[in-house]
Amino acid sequence: MDYRRITSVSFESLQTHKFRTFLTMLGIIFGVAAVIAMLSIGEGARQDALEQIELLGVRNIIVEGSIPSESGATEIIGGRSPGLTLNDAENLMTFEGLFSGIIACHVTDGTKVFYSDAETEARIVGTLPAYLHTMNLSIKEGAFLRQSDVDEHSEICVISATVKRSLFAFSNPIGKMIRIQDMYFTVIGVVEEKFVASSKIAGQEISDVNTNIYIPLTTAIKKIHRSSDYAASRSGMGSDARLKFNTDEIDQIIMQVRRDRDISTVAALVGRVMDRRHKGVPDYAIIVPEALLAQSQKTQRIFNIVMGAIAGISLLVGGIGIMNIMLASVLERTREIGVRRAVGATRQDIMSQFLIEAVVMCLIGCILGVFTGLALAKGISTYADWRTIISIFSIFLAVGVSTAVGVIFGFFPARKAASLDPIEALRYE
Repeated sequence: MDYRRITSVSFESLQTHKFRTFLTMLGIIFGVAAVIAMLSIGEGARQDALEQIELLGVRNIIVEGSIPSESGATEIIGGRSPGLTLNDAENLMTFEGLFSGIIACHVTDGTKVFYSDAETEARIVGTLPAYLHTMNLSIKEGAFLRQSDVDEHSEICVISATVKRSLFAFSNPIGKMIRIQDMYFTVIGVVEEKFVASSKIAGQEISDVNTNIYIPLTTAIKKIHRSSDYAASRSGMGSDARLKFNTDEIDQIIMQVRRDRDISTVAALVGRVMDRRHKGVPDYAIIVPEALLAQSQKTQRIFNIVMGAIAGISLLVGGIGIMNIMLASVLERTREIGVRRAVGATRQDIMSQFLIEAVVMCLIGCILGVFTGLALAKGISTYADWRTIISIFSIFLAVGVSTAVGVIFGFFPARKAASLDPIEALRYE
């Protein structure tokens, strides 16, 4: 069997009807483009989720102070809780075999910060030196907080990338003094900028770390004043209802779980400890980034399956279109098949010719579909502001599926052409 000759004949046949061939390939083109675009959206969303969870720390457990709902306030007013305190953090530190580090944070959102004539709004985070490692941050310039700064209630700060640009533009901020409320803080360092894709993951708010200013925890607790409506704004509860509860001394306790410990089990233990210490008052929330990641990935898998099914339907429609055109082509070229059989072509030759035509159409459609898919992914990223990532896997998958479509849907027409009786085919008008 001369496959080179058969392939040449197949190409000649396709070129004879260029427009019909192109229309036949449209289903494959759009199907492949849909596969690549949908997978690129899914991969982009997956990468975003991973980066967002990295901001919280995959092995971290975070306890955040919160306010019970107003509807439940009257039921638990008798069991007042002191709110989230340093004593909570110290109590959790007794389980040192479970954690590689525990830090407390005092957070004040929406604080005006000034330097000379420049002004910006920042999130003031009072914390400990271990925060840098626990939250996967790195220093770009200068240094981070030291334990001596915490012990001495020092008025020093480390700023983030966005704050630096807003206040100092391109000048060096190290050693400069910025005003936070009515106090002046000396800048000792700048934190490396982190990519923040979105403000939420699995329904959980993610703060933009690039607007943070880090100061010693003791300084924040003793010297940073929060407005009387601060807790009310955090909870959505009216200020009158908020007076039934004490104001949190700190806002977060971040625990880094040891690698040999199961995070979900440790989180359950933390929940029991906090419930006992707070006398059953739900004035805190436990956030487990690993669980958020699992929930996000589950949602993403469902999205990928749905989008893949839609793209698969496009390829199925394209395959059916190829089969229909090939069947019409067999009928149209019945006499040609009879002549070829009469001059010595075997059934296998005829079958190979039509099968190669179907596969070639699919492969050409696949190549055009790949370029269309790349352009579509770029357009989605540009105009819809969705992150898209093209993977080599999606391209190989598209090529493999389109080849399979050509073989599967081209087999029946090819078999029908090969089974024609030569004499009857020569008589066909």
